[in-house]
Amino acid sequence: MSEEKLYAVKNDEGKYWDFKDFYGFWELTNVSCSITGREYIAKNAAKKYGGHVVALIEEPEKIVLNKEQAKIVENARDEEFPATYISDSADYDEELLIDAYVNGYTVEKEKRYSVKVPRTDDSYFYKVDDDLCNAGDSFSVNFGDDTSRFTEAEIEHYGLQDCEKVVCADSARTTGEVKD
Repeated sequence: MSEEKLYAVKNDEGKYWDFKDFYGFWELTNVSCSITGREYIAKNAAKKYGGHVVALIEEPEKIVLNKEQAKIVENARDEEFPATYISDSADYDEELLIDAYVNGYTVEKEKRYSVKVPRTDDSYFYKVDDDLCNAGDSFSVNFGDDTSRFTEAEIEHYGLQDCEKVVCADSARTTGEVKD
């Protein structure tokens, strides 16, 4: 796979060379064409008019990790030999975690579920507090509220493992915090 690069020429004042109109250095908002795909053109402009060549690269896509994987990557940052720590700690794909360490990652949010009350047509559970959940019909349960959405751990905590679960639409593949 060939990697295409783009180049700009920037001077010490933070202004960019205009490759299209050749009117000199301008604030980026006034430049018609501040980049070129040819490195030699950028080098020639920098040599002739001053400034330096800036190579623009595309930022790699962040890796999506679960909470356990993210914790391993975070802990590796405090280690003298991060790759060894990841290798020793990971029951996961080491290459994935090393890639996340180098390129950054996002933490996958846990899936959340609406939990149906067994042997009813239209009743769901909702959380009252950390120790108690209750049931109500679909008209009284607010499905947009976190009290009616359960993680797998909460389903187990409240003893609802044998109930039918419905994945909440907004938790299918959302991601949380981004780490660089």
